[in-house]
Amino acid sequence: MSNRATNAKLLPPSDSLTVEQVTSVHHWSDFVFSFRTTRPSSFRFRAGEFVMIGLPGPERPILRPYSIVSPSWDEELEFHSIKLSDGPLTSKLQHIVPGDEIFLGRKPTGTLVLDALEPGRRLFLLSTGTGIAPFLSVLREPDTWERFDHAVLVHSVRSIADLAYRRELESHLADDPLVRDLALSKLSYIPTVTRETFHTMGRIPALIESGRLFDGTSGERRLDPETDRLMLCGSMAMLKETKALLDDLGFREGSNAQPGHYAVERAFVG
Repeated sequence: MSNRATNAKLLPPSDSLTVEQVTSVHHWSDFVFSFRTTRPSSFRFRAGEFVMIGLPGPERPILRPYSIVSPSWDEELEFHSIKLSDGPLTSKLQHIVPGDEIFLGRKPTGTLVLDALEPGRRLFLLSTGTGIAPFLSVLREPDTWERFDHAVLVHSVRSIADLAYRRELESHLADDPLVRDLALSKLSYIPTVTRETFHTMGRIPALIESGRLFDGTSGERRLDPETDRLMLCGSMAMLKETKALLDDLGFREGSNAQPGHYAVERAFVG
């Protein structure tokens, strides 16, 4: 039941949280949805970061980390979430409607930021499920296109209906006022499905091994630590397998303090 239906108004339980209003909700499938909220005027973040969001609980707020979908310059904040009937937060969050209120943390953070990567030529953004969220923010930042000659976004899901943001990505972010011209020539989008028939099928490590990952890019049809940079976000299985592959190829994991060849978000599994 939504806050609006009960006429309840949230009050922040601590100085670390604000209360924001839901402005829109989009249900992509029975498994995933997205929503937008108001943004505090003082809220600042880097593309790729996450923040705590939540709802009231029996004794204390139920809070979870969520990557920010919207770019840093957007007047609102957007988030992408799964739906779990038994999830402490998502069982309630999936029923929100415009006008409802949620808790928002004041301090975004995370490692899926450009600051965690050394300079390179190609940027590969590898995601499963809702792990696509931070990369939508990264791709809408002009700085991304100034730093890299080409960007490849891979989104692996179980069902075709779960390919959130597919229209926007297939159109090369045509509705984005800042990066659409650059994305038109420099963005490759590879959606892949694992449990239904689709034009691209298979898990991310298989795409790397087959060479499908490099379709539409210039340069070698293999990953090279001299030129390629990667960000990984999604299931634990994908992170573990892909990280092992990269380490074997001589890639070095980076962080905010020590930039490297690839970055992984370890705060949660999307």
